[in-house]
Amino acid sequence: MDTVVSNSALLFIPPLPPVRTVTSNSYSPTTSALVLSSKKLFSGFFYSSGSQRRQLGLRNSSSSARTVPKFTVASGGGIQQINETQFQDTVLNSDRPVLVEFVANWCGPCRLISPAMEWVAQEYRDRLTVVKIDHDANPKLIEEYKVYGLPALILFTNGQEVPESRREGAITKVKLKEYVDALLESVSVA
Repeated sequence: MDTVVSNSALLFIPPLPPVRTVTSNSYSPTTSALVLSSKKLFSGFFYSSGSQRRQLGLRNSSSSARTVPKFTVASGGGIQQINETQFQDTVLNSDRPVLVEFVANWCGPCRLISPAMEWVAQEYRDRLTVVKIDHDANPKLIEEYKVYGLPALILFTNGQEVPESRREGAITKVKLKEYVDALLESVSVA
């Protein structure tokens, strides 16, 4: 007869402290959260000792004026930013292939691939037009082309979306080059 031995009794996992948001001036020894207290914003671990409150770790963020930077996915010289009204003329009526990049200012991966897209626009400027469309400002195009993830790349030629050309998410410069080369080859063969 086989015997099963368990070593689960030897494994001890200490309980985690509770994480919660506190919106008053009372602090407990185990609170780890963002705390909004009158006009000050605190974050970190707090503990109470009588009437004294101490903060471990992070500083009081109201001590220095901090602003959240606004990021934008800027278009360089090689990429034209268009909107819904320009889409017909720029993309669908174009006599050459058009790579459309759907982006948003709040999208981290969009900002991440922006330099690679600028490179593509410069590298392939004689064979391909690259345009950028803001997701939030062009909801009709987002709905029409069913853009679910950002950044989204779609190649158009002869007024039609090229089958299997859709790509969503961040991509490295090397993979982007392979993607564009494969698309341009498939378009020239067809």
